[in-house]
This record gives sequence, structure tokens and C-alpha cells, in this order.
Amino acid sequence: MDAISLGQSPFAVLTFIAAPAVLTNAASVLAMSTINRMLRTRDRMHELLAQSESGVKTATGAQRLVAQVNRVERQGSLLLRALHSIYVALGAFAAASLLTLLGAVLGHWEVAGWFHALVGFGLVLGFVGVGGLVSGCWNLLQATQLSLENIREEAALIREQQEQLRKKLSGLPPI
Repeated sequence: MDAISLGQSPFAVLTFIAAPAVLTNAASVLAMSTINRMLRTRDRMHELLAQSESGVKTATGAQRLVAQVNRVERQGSLLLRALHSIYVALGAFAAASLLTLLGAVLGHWEVAGWFHALVGFGLVLGFVGVGGLVSGCWNLLQATQLSLENIREEAALIREQQEQLRKKLSGLPPI
């Protein structure tokens, strides 16, 4: 698409501006939810610290606690890397929106050399942004898998404790 036809079509300019703007919004929402997950991971680590300070009663319990601490720490690292990638994406999409708008204005004045350079740079920034989103989502997926592993381990512990309690209670004489 050349500079003149882009400047004559308001829908073409809108498309070039709207796509990065929508992706900027998506990256912003993803960043906010990732920050929330990071804070919840910090809270979970505080719970594990309190559990450690209160004392673990068995060697198996100590192993379980250390395994969970290791997973929560890894989860925090993954969330931080995801947040970094999402911030890169957010900046790239915002810059791509601005460059596209600037390119549309220069295209309207028929400054073809600048127009093509700005559109090209805007596309590169768009690819950087998409790469950042993909990388961030990959790290979020890995962090979610670690969280699920902790949930499954805690669920197994609860089932084990409840089974022991059931056996203990079933051995009592009826009242």
C-alpha cells in the first residue's frame, strides 16, 4: 500500500493504528493480572515461612515444605520474567501506535521516504511486541503449572490427613 492510498483511506489508517492499540490494551490487562499473581506468590511464600517457623513435625513434612518453597520461588521468577516480557510488549505496541500515527500524518503530506521508514519500524516494533506477549504467556503457563503442582500436593496431603482422621475416629467405640 503506498503513502497516497493510505492517506486517502481513513479505514487503512484506522487499521494501522487500532491493531497496536488493541494489543497495547491486551498487554496492559495481562500485566495487571501478572502483577496480581506475583503478589499472591509473595503471600504464599509468607505462608510457607510461617509454616516453617512454626515447626515441621516429620521429615516427610519438611521435604514437602522445601519442595513447595522451591516451586513457589521458581514460580515467582517465572512471573517476573513474564512481567518483563509483557512490559517490553507494552512499550513496543505503544511505540508502534505512535509511529504508525506519525507515518500516517507524513504519508498525508506525501513524504514517502519517511512514511516507508516509519511504517517499517512500526512493523518491527509490532513483531517485538508480539514476541514479548508470546514469551510472557509462555512464562505464565510454566508458573501456572508450578502452582498446580503445589495444589495437587496439598490436596494429596489433605486427603491423607482426612483418611488418618477417619481411621482414628472409626476405631473409637460408639457413644
